[in-house]
Amino acid sequence: MEALLNGIRLHYIDVGTSQKPPVVLIHGFPFSMEMWNPQIELLKSDYRVIAYDVRGHGNSDDGDGQYTVEFFVDDLIALLDYLKIAKATLCGLSMGGYIALRAMERNPERVASLVLCDTGPQADSNEVKIRRAGNMKSVKANGVKTFAEGFVKAVFAPESFGKRPNEVEAIRRIIESNSEIGICGTLLALACRTDTTDSLDLIRIPTLIMVGEEDKVTPPKLSELMDSKISGSEIHILKNAAHLSNLENPEEFNKYLSEFLSK
Repeated sequence: MEALLNGIRLHYIDVGTSQKPPVVLIHGFPFSMEMWNPQIELLKSDYRVIAYDVRGHGNSDDGDGQYTVEFFVDDLIALLDYLKIAKATLCGLSMGGYIALRAMERNPERVASLVLCDTGPQADSNEVKIRRAGNMKSVKANGVKTFAEGFVKAVFAPESFGKRPNEVEAIRRIIESNSEIGICGTLLALACRTDTTDSLDLIRIPTLIMVGEEDKVTPPKLSELMDSKISGSEIHILKNAAHLSNLENPEEFNKYLSEFLSK
């Protein structure tokens, strides 16, 4: 399905029925909504599940490549309006978590509960900003395929390459299908995103936090920080998983997600 929102075509799916509680799945960078396939299958019989490709990713338009996380939140809220969803559970992984946290900060009335996966509230440090600039240069000079090779190695636990080869190859393919303009535009958006740490104390809705124990991109200490600041949150550190915990340990991930949503 497609919706024309904020001047771009946003690609999304909407499965389940409108009478069931809505859950919006927000993917990480530089992936697409396809990364949520195991969770879509899990949830679609009991919930209204919406997943979409963030602008510059998957089958959504690239636009002009001038992105900010604010634009990503604008698109999310516009999609909720388009689908006539007043309030939803937001489930975001990595960049998806940044979008969910900023949406919670900006539009708390639209968020029923939060699921924050392999993510954190902090803005990029100078070191990370410089690294993102280097990645932009690399993409422009060497193309997306070379970038994808390095990125896959950074986000999966070493054992996942032997135990989850299909998932690794799927993510590699998804990254390679994205455009240079989408990847570079998103790197810029991530580098200039705001810090949402100070707003964590204000969150008063049910919140589930999950992270892979081997996550080097957004390590467990960031999830533990969020858990310490969000009132009543629950946290699970998943074994045998790094930055893509929903794909590397889907059994535990889905168990905790189902239990949380059923409450």
